[in-house]
Amino acid sequence: MRNEALEKLEPLIGEWNLTLTNAWFLEDPEARNPGTASFEWLADAFIVMRWLVGDDPAQASHLVFGRSDAHERYTALYHDERGVSRVFDMTFADGQWTLDRQDPDFHQRFIATVKHDRIDGRWEASEDAGTTWRKDFDLIFERKRSS
Repeated sequence: MRNEALEKLEPLIGEWNLTLTNAWFLEDPEARNPGTASFEWLADAFIVMRWLVGDDPAQASHLVFGRSDAHERYTALYHDERGVSRVFDMTFADGQWTLDRQDPDFHQRFIATVKHDRIDGRWEASEDAGTTWRKDFDLIFERKRSS
């Protein structure tokens, strides 16, 4: 049986086309870099997100979404091809989706607006404990159509 609060994440489930753009760290920050994303249930207890910019599967990043009932909050575990692992607090309500971490190395957040067929989000970072933020990049998710 699925956790009722996790069931609220159902709008994410499926296959998405992904566009990464406005990335300060790329040679052409305004380039539109295509990719893919997928969200799927794991054992009716977690949701696994896999996202990839480009076409090299070895470059994929993963997030696993879960829920702490006792703390009444979502948690996301992140891992990427660099071997980086991070834990994010997460919110998902009223068409807004956030991921947030406040770790000693730096603070990071993802802020998105979720619609049925589109998610508009941006990743931001702060190296001064959240006093100032810089945008890392935008992510646009567009739901793939069934053929």
